[in-house]
Amino acid sequence: MFRHTDHLQFDAKPEKPDPVYAHKLQELIGGAYGEMTVTMQYLFQGWNCRMPGKYKDLIMDVATEEIGHVEMIAIMVARLLEGAPATATTKMAAADPVVGAVLGGMDPQQAIVAGGGALLADSNGYPWNGRFIIASGNLLADFRANAAAEAQGRVQTARLYNMTDDPGVRNMLKFNLARDTLHQNVWLKAIEELQADGLETTVAPNALFDEEYAEHATSVWHLSDGTAAQEGGWASGLQPDGQHEFGYLTDPEALGDDGAPPPPDPALYATYDGGMGKPSGPALGTETGIAGKIKDKFT
Repeated sequence: MFRHTDHLQFDAKPEKPDPVYAHKLQELIGGAYGEMTVTMQYLFQGWNCRMPGKYKDLIMDVATEEIGHVEMIAIMVARLLEGAPATATTKMAAADPVVGAVLGGMDPQQAIVAGGGALLADSNGYPWNGRFIIASGNLLADFRANAAAEAQGRVQTARLYNMTDDPGVRNMLKFNLARDTLHQNVWLKAIEELQADGLETTVAPNALFDEEYAEHATSVWHLSDGTAAQEGGWASGLQPDGQHEFGYLTDPEALGDDGAPPPPDPALYATYDGGMGKPSGPALGTETGIAGKIKDKFT
């Protein structure tokens, strides 16, 4: 159950309308690292968590907070759009088509589709996508993704902070920056506790150590023109998992065979000169090919 209160988590009061900035602020709602992404990411991680207790409760606490962040920024966008497109900022942009193109102006869909409100989209108007979220059911993997998402979100918030001088907008963003800072540290601490609780032995990446080709879990491969990578701590010494040693391979060799694909099936009409011989498998159009199997299935 979720319960809504009509008070925002923090003030979202711009000093004056600014539809151009409202367009930019959409990134913090519907961008790949926006508030909608972390909201749904944490909600599905919490709903899918099969281990009642502190970890599930933490996920749901932060997830529910993030719903409030979406609401807060959506209200800020609506207030920045107040009176648009009849604001001074929009008039200046519209007066010069070149300037208008550079500034980007107001997102017309904010007016046409949302009636002067926020959209579930990024700063380019691209709709938010559920594929942005990571909810694997593996807490170690998920918490690492969460820390990265909060870091990326904080970077974008910091950039947007420097794109406005509106004290009201900056006031809200200062709050967002602080919460992003906390959430990064929360997920990093949760990773530490997973390890302290002995749960890292039941979740990736520690799984299948006995099955993997251990000789390939050591050396960084030098595959670029730059040579300074071997100066890092990842070129020698014990790895963070405590079970592998770092190395640096200066002249790695390809371990696989010729990467050429097999001869194409004639029924696909791919350009082919016969240099690799004839296809070894059945043609798609035969009764034993894919098309034939589909035909047999439905006839």
